[in-house]
Amino acid sequence: GELVPDDVMIGVVGERLKQEDCQCQGWLLDGFPRTVTQAEALDKMLVEEKAGALSAVIEFKVPDETLVERIVGRLVHPASGRSYHEKFHPPKVAMTDDVTGEPLVRRKDDNAETLKKRLSAFHGQTKPVVDYYASKGLYSPVDADRPAASVQEAISSILQP
Repeated sequence: GELVPDDVMIGVVGERLKQEDCQCQGWLLDGFPRTVTQAEALDKMLVEEKAGALSAVIEFKVPDETLVERIVGRLVHPASGRSYHEKFHPPKVAMTDDVTGEPLVRRKDDNAETLKKRLSAFHGQTKPVVDYYASKGLYSPVDADRPAASVQEAISSILQP
């Protein structure tokens, strides 16, 4: 239920940004940075690696209640990684993988209590990151609790030069 420590995340992202396939026209970071320490380290890494500067920071806004519903209903086939959802993408037979007929499971951290703890930590740690990037004119919130095409349109309008 805890977030990965800053030094671990900074090291992982720093190493990844050095990889050849990251030397391109652009890339996306999903879930990083989550703290101001991570944001400042990212800025430093981009300068040191001569990787340019961030062009946008997008936060996908979804109500906590919706996130809880999405996660708590998630079902997984452990052998293949196939995922289902009790409400949004149910298996043909309850708790059974459509392909193999094997049982589906819930990850032990896919429960309301753990998720609410993680969301609380997330909100507490990322609010300063939002403020950090807003002060740089890079922050754009996107209402992600709507149809995918609408969210995609919002993202495209932010990323267009």
